[in-house]
Parts: sequence; C-alpha cells; structure tokens
Amino acid sequence: MLMTLGIVFGDIGTSPLYVFKAVVGATGQISELVVLGGLSCIFWTLTILTSFKYIYLTLQADNRGEGGVFSLYALVRRFGKWLWLPAIIGAATLLADGFLTPSISVSSAIEGLSGVKAFEDTIEAGNTTTVLVVVAILSLLFFFQRFGTKVVGFSFGPIMLIWFSMLLILGVSQIVHNPRVLASVNPKYAIDLLTNHPGGFWLLGAVFLCTTGAEGLYNDLGHCGRQNIRATWTFVKLALVCNYMGQGAWLLQHTGTDLGEQNPFFEVMPDWFRLIGVGISTLAAIVACQAVISGSFTLINEAITLNFWPRVRVKFPTVVRGQIYIPSVNWLLWAGCMGVMFYFRSSANMEAAYGFFIVVAMLMTTVLLFGYMRFVRRWQLWLVLPLIALFFSVEIANLVANAVKILHYPLLLAGVVLILGVMFIWFHARKIINRFIEFVPLTDHVQALRNLSNDSDIPKYATHLAYLTKADNPAQVERWIVHSLLARKVKRADIYWFIHVNYTDEPYTMEYRITELIDDKVIRVDFNLGFRVQPRINLLFRRVLEELDADHELEFRSKYESIKKGDFHTDILYVITERVLSVENEFSLRDGFILDAYFLLKGLSQGDREAMGLDPNVSVVEKVPLVIQAPREVPLVRVGRKQA
Repeated sequence: MLMTLGIVFGDIGTSPLYVFKAVVGATGQISELVVLGGLSCIFWTLTILTSFKYIYLTLQADNRGEGGVFSLYALVRRFGKWLWLPAIIGAATLLADGFLTPSISVSSAIEGLSGVKAFEDTIEAGNTTTVLVVVAILSLLFFFQRFGTKVVGFSFGPIMLIWFSMLLILGVSQIVHNPRVLASVNPKYAIDLLTNHPGGFWLLGAVFLCTTGAEGLYNDLGHCGRQNIRATWTFVKLALVCNYMGQGAWLLQHTGTDLGEQNPFFEVMPDWFRLIGVGISTLAAIVACQAVISGSFTLINEAITLNFWPRVRVKFPTVVRGQIYIPSVNWLLWAGCMGVMFYFRSSANMEAAYGFFIVVAMLMTTVLLFGYMRFVRRWQLWLVLPLIALFFSVEIANLVANAVKILHYPLLLAGVVLILGVMFIWFHARKIINRFIEFVPLTDHVQALRNLSNDSDIPKYATHLAYLTKADNPAQVERWIVHSLLARKVKRADIYWFIHVNYTDEPYTMEYRITELIDDKVIRVDFNLGFRVQPRINLLFRRVLEELDADHELEFRSKYESIKKGDFHTDILYVITERVLSVENEFSLRDGFILDAYFLLKGLSQGDREAMGLDPNVSVVEKVPLVIQAPREVPLVRVGRKQA
C-alpha cells in the first residue's frame, strides 16, 4: 500500500495545488456560493468519476492484471472494428497529459515560494525566474530517466505518505475553525452553483481538475494490483476531501475579497511551515511527474506492439519488470514540457488545456468500458446504459466547459492532432499493406527446399537460415520469401526456420510452438508474446534451440560445437524482408497520402532488424518491392515491324 501511494496516486494527489485556485480565481471575488458550490462539485466529481467509475468499475477491466486504454482496447477490439478510434484518441490525449502534468504540478509548487519572505521578491507566478527554475527541475527529471527510477523509487511511497498526511492535517486544522464547509457534501450546493451563478456551468472546467489523475490510476493497475489501489484510495480520498474543505474554510473567512495571486493551498499553512510545505509539494510534484512519464513510456510501448506507433528504440534501465525507457518519447515529452512552460509561463494559464485533454481521454475510456461491460462481462443492457449515461453526462458537461478555452491554445491542440495523425496513419497503412500481402502454401515448396539443402554443388549460404514471416497459418508463407529462397538467389542451408511472432491480448505471455514440415529440415517456430513483451528474437530463438538440444529433439552437435559453449549464434543467419513501394503502384488520393506518410515515418523509425533484437552480424536485410495496386494494361503498340 505504501508503494501504491507512490506509484498510483501522484497525479491525482497533487491536484489540491491548483484546483481551488482555478475555481475561485475564475470568478474573481470570493463568495459563499462559489466556495460551497465548488466544494460540492469537487466532492461529487471525485465520488462519481474517480471512486465509482474508476476505482469500482474500470479497475475490474484488467487484462491479466494490467490496465490502461490499450489494455482495455485489447479486451474489446474483437467486438467492433471501429474501436481502434477511441483507443488512439484516448492514447493521444494521455500523451498530452505528459506535456501538461509535469509543467502544472511543478510550477504550482514553486509558485508557492512567492509567499515566503525570503523569495517574495524573486518568485512570482509567470516571471522569468520562476519559469527557469521549473524548466531546470523538469530538465533534470527527464535527464535521469535513462537511469530508471530504481535508485530513487524506494522514496516515492514515503514522500507521498508525508504529502497526504500533510494534506489531511492542514485540512482538518482549518475545518475545526469553520465546520460549516462539511455541509458541502450535500449536492444541493453544487446545483445552486450551476443554476444560480452567472458563470457557474463554466466553472466545471476548473472543478474537473480534481480528478485528472484517475485515468493514470487505471494505467498503473498492473504495478500495484486492484485491491491495493482500492484500499489505499480510502485514505487518499479522505486526505483530498479534507484538504479541499480546509481551503474552503479559509476562503469563507475572506468572502467579498479578491483572491488575486494567492493560492488557498499555501495560505492555509502557518508562516513557519510555508517553506517546508513548498519543499514537500515540490517533491510530491516530482513523484507525480515520474508516474506520468513512466506511464507514457508504457503507453507507447503498447502502441508499438498493437501497430499504432512506429517502432522506436526501447531500453530497460533496470531489472524491474515493466520499467522501460524510450529515448525518443522521453525527449518528445521534454520538448513538450519546455514549450508548455515558455508559452503558458504560469500554472493558472495551463488549467483549461489540462482539463480538456483529460476529459477527452476519460470519454474514450467510457466508450471502451461500455464494450467491456456489455460484451465481455455480459451485463444486461438495462444496467449498462444508465451507468454509461451517468458518466457521459458528467464528462460531456466538463468537455463543453473546457472546450471553449482550449480554442485559445491552437499550438497545443495541433500537437495532439499530430500525435493522433501518426497513430491513424500507422494503423491504416499497415491495414492497407497487409491486405495485399500474398501468402502461398509452404507445403508446395518443402521438397524443393529439401533438394536444395542436399545439393552439394551449391555453396552453403548458412547452416541455420531463419526467415521472419507474418503468416498466421503455419502451412503458409509470403510469396516473396519463397522467391528469395528459390528464385532470386538460391540459399542453401542445413535447416530452414520460419519464425512468426503473434502478439496476444494478454500483457506478459511468453510461449512458443514448434511445427516440423520436414523432420530436421524445414521447421516453423511460433512465438506468442504479450503486448508488453519486447520481441528479442535472437535471444528467444536461441532459447528455443537450447531446449530442443536439451530434449534431443534435434541433433546439433554433429554440425557444430555445443550451444552451451557460446558459439551458437555464429551458425544462425536471419533474413529480414523490408518492404518498399514499387514504382508501378497507382493509388487513390487517400491511400496514396496514407502510404506516403507511412513510409516517411518508417524511414524515421527503427528498422525491423533493431526492433526484433537482431545484430547486423547475424542478419541480412532484403528489400522487397511491394506492388499494392498495379497499373492498368499499358496500351503500348509496336511500330515499324518488318514483315516476314
């Protein structure tokens, strides 16, 4: 549970830094209607969306213990061909969360120094010094991602325990002076705010910030487990609600005045504690940032496996399961955070954009959750529809309240659309290409392969020749592989291997199956790998051969030294076919644009050799012209032909 505090609740746990400041700051003058109504909206948003939708319902939608939008998509994708759309929209907006959460959390914490006498002339929301301090902290955080979080990760739990304890104590200390704020649990106050205040509905955009970490909470399901998250949430929600009410109690003492640049979160602190409170807040913000960054790495890693993102280099900085580092994503997030900080400059300016992208991600999860409850769990429609209608009504209201403001930030919106475009293009281009790949029966060519292997007049190309195939049927193979073996340049080998990788809907599956088409001559290996497992083919294939040797299913020692002596890799040659567009293709405007963009992205991404964990000394790459749509018959006529 201590680990859960550090891993799961960092994002939602730091929301008191800026939520009430955003709610009251949007109205200008502090009023009882806004304070009690805002508290009521916050309480019921946490209850309906975070507690009920995510903690109780969505956490049930685990994929072998793993959560997140792509895990949920993997569970329901067979029930609707269009479900890829909410999946990629949710993923793109969650990546936008990776731009905004570090910026708004750290800047909110650092801006608290403006109330400390020693810094009041230096630190001020939006000034250059504050921006540079936040930029320096974020840059260091992103720099240390390459080393993993093993060294400092043990401290995340204790830091967040101190943080939530501080929230609870500060909140209770204010509530005892003004217990009237406890009445805000009555939804009447929320209704009064929305109906009687001139801009009450538009305050929902600021209120929604209280639940921004709920989507990240679901993404971290696999790290801590459902029961730990649910048990810990009781303490977390108590601390959050008490702190919000404590801020409300302080605000009620200042009704009729302007909040200005004051942040009620820091104003409830005693002067002697202010500097310590800012320090704890900064550490908690850094923990929240780390959770979002790690979640972004996991998200892209799953997107690569599900064919929603170009293959990029993935590293494993520690031996901790699930902890990965993706350099390109790390520096993409860093650049996004730098752009956000220099453009918005203060946390107050980021609030609208932050809420918009999170509510879009939540809406997409709601769409997928409907498919899970209705078709996977087979709940009755009369039960599912009211629940989905409840979530949609709350989330769409918040979307409308935030949408008006997001139009003022076209560059940020364009960045998210670009991420969404990459996912769309990569997914659809692979669909187009795979539709025109021609498979042929491998059984029609096994005898030719036997004859080729036994033909001593042909120089041996390799002892073990392994082709990577995309054919799901063990009896089939791509036509160009047969052409590569028997026509383009005949390749004689002792044993021909055909390796196929199948990505399962489960996260950490690692299985394989052997199919011998000709005993000890033509063999197929099918790997079933979970969508969070890296396809290190050389490592996995060597493991298969070690087991075959140990079980005496294949006799290796007559051909070369024992596998156990470490010289085995020199006897394997992998052939990778890299598809390139043929000049003969003719496309429609839509397909042409998608494929041109796809091959442009493919040129910038990691090649199949690196993505499959193969070194250049054990593999060769053959470029195969891909004819997707051949031109019509060319009306070419010969002239000047001599008569016989």
